[in-house]
Amino acid sequence: MLSIKNISKSYIQRGQVLDNLCLELNEGDSVAIMGPSGSGKTTLMNIIGLLDKPDSGEIKFRGSSIADYTDNESATYRNRNIGFVFQDHLLLPHLTVSENIFLPLLPANYSIDELAAKERHVISLMKKSGISDLADKYPFNISGGEAQRVALVRALVNNPSILLADEPTGSLDSKNADILGELLLEINKEYGMILILATHSADLAKKISRILRLEEGRLTD
Repeated sequence: MLSIKNISKSYIQRGQVLDNLCLELNEGDSVAIMGPSGSGKTTLMNIIGLLDKPDSGEIKFRGSSIADYTDNESATYRNRNIGFVFQDHLLLPHLTVSENIFLPLLPANYSIDELAAKERHVISLMKKSGISDLADKYPFNISGGEAQRVALVRALVNNPSILLADEPTGSLDSKNADILGELLLEINKEYGMILILATHSADLAKKISRILRLEEGRLTD
């Protein structure tokens, strides 16, 4: 489903971050990417999500080359296929939990029937994540662990094919980190999406089916 071949990326301030990096993932795969700070984990995530462009190399999604997409094409690709979860939940403080979750649906022109199906999907995800009773609360009224679960449900509202989780437990205590880690795995298995997890946590990485290290710009087992 996702094929990355010979991706390279450099920055003036940092020099070369990715060096002919390759990665092949199929539907339902899960991979944990580990490496020191500054090794390029976030850069790789941003390139897969088309938030950044590689200097060279090829990215294919379901057989189609996507590395040279225009800004509009990239935005459509992200909205339809990519779910993002970051270390900071990035919830909008003036919106309720429910409003934050439904926010990604706004750019798409869904029919009434499609929106009804999305709502059922969200209700199911909120129940699975244990946040159903938080729907009318605001981000400042819930805990950090709850906020991160809200961010996860928001990332899943459009049924993405790829879930990119960049240090999702980095700001959580061990109990909430375990809860979120188990939830990520459950969702990966149930919905068959690709899970790409960047983490410093060895405990979290051990839960994932495959662990790769990002060193000197390349991925190794």
